[in-house]
Amino acid sequence: MTDIAEASKQRIAILGSTGSIGVSTLDVIARHPQRFEVFALSAATQIDLMLQQCVRFKPVFAVMASEPHGRALEQKCRELNLTTRVLWGAAAISMIAAHELVDAVMAAIVGAAGLASCLGAARAGKRLLLANKEALVVGGDYFMQAVTQGGAKLLPIDSEHSAVFQSLPDDAAVWSKQIDKIILTASGGPFRQREVSTLRDVTPQQACAHPNWVMGRKISVDSATMMNKALEVIEAHFLFGVSPDQIEVVIHPQSVIHSMVQYKDNSVVAQLGTPDMKVPIAYGLAWPDRIASGASALDFRAMQDMTFESLDSLGHEQRFPGLKLAWSVLKAPSGTTAVLNAANEVAVAAFLDGRIRFDQIHVVNLETLAAVSVASPRSLDDLLALDLQTRQAAQSVLGRVGAR
Repeated sequence: MTDIAEASKQRIAILGSTGSIGVSTLDVIARHPQRFEVFALSAATQIDLMLQQCVRFKPVFAVMASEPHGRALEQKCRELNLTTRVLWGAAAISMIAAHELVDAVMAAIVGAAGLASCLGAARAGKRLLLANKEALVVGGDYFMQAVTQGGAKLLPIDSEHSAVFQSLPDDAAVWSKQIDKIILTASGGPFRQREVSTLRDVTPQQACAHPNWVMGRKISVDSATMMNKALEVIEAHFLFGVSPDQIEVVIHPQSVIHSMVQYKDNSVVAQLGTPDMKVPIAYGLAWPDRIASGASALDFRAMQDMTFESLDSLGHEQRFPGLKLAWSVLKAPSGTTAVLNAANEVAVAAFLDGRIRFDQIHVVNLETLAAVSVASPRSLDDLLALDLQTRQAAQSVLGRVGAR
């Protein structure tokens, strides 16, 4: 009986296991040892946390992004007599994502760095739990073609896109016939009510202090600028096959309704829950089943109200100018979404390093978009070349903007 039970477990590879999504994924998995086992983990630099994860979950593989970090982890695993095989480098990450023994891949590597491994998982036909929105923003149609050709099952993990997915019919073939529009909700981040004129004085610590969600530094800054919502608009376009004009964003400060679908008959279906990423993670891991996530349940008795604000109210268009770039780049040549993503990664990193002001993130994105000409990418090499070209252009823009 034990052998049968072991064979029926889903084997999971977690790309980005030491980040907030990876840690939450392991928390959900630990609650269901009869359903899941950890086959492989990957991380960038957090050796000690990765070691703790190896001790607890005993993966077959643990992969670090660089050789120095990999060798350091390898030594620590050897000292503890762990059987986990330690590897390093991008090729090793892509290998575990496509490994024949892996059933599902949690793709939680931040930024464009996660694109190659996501493509590998898609082409290998995996159940792909996509927490890396940049894979879709950068990969676009090329990434979706890999999903189709590989026969992969793509399950969105972003809370907003998981909410949309949960609000749609099971049969994707009828989506285009039934959907009027998708409504993505946004908390508004830490500066929803801050005077626009004071945004130039925002510090990295303030930008990373999200009122509702616990996230990494990069995505926290994106939430503060609402660039995360711009990327989510792009992601929704590719995930659900709707036109940019069928996607709307509304500010919902309480983060109770995670997103909604409005149908042709004007009925609206929404998904509600506490702001805890373990809910969409558990849904993705167990789909089409439902399992305990470990998140707290909503207490409607304690909820005083749910409010909504349009983007053209209360100065939000001036407060969050980057959001409208989503619709602009979706109507531009294919590959422009990748330019926006790379420019924003460079700009956010520069802000966190103190090289530019908070309000200059948008300036860097705008000027980089204007500086890079796009020829529709047709391969991973084309996408990576466009990403590199954009980063170089953004660095040049930074030199000018930082001096202002």
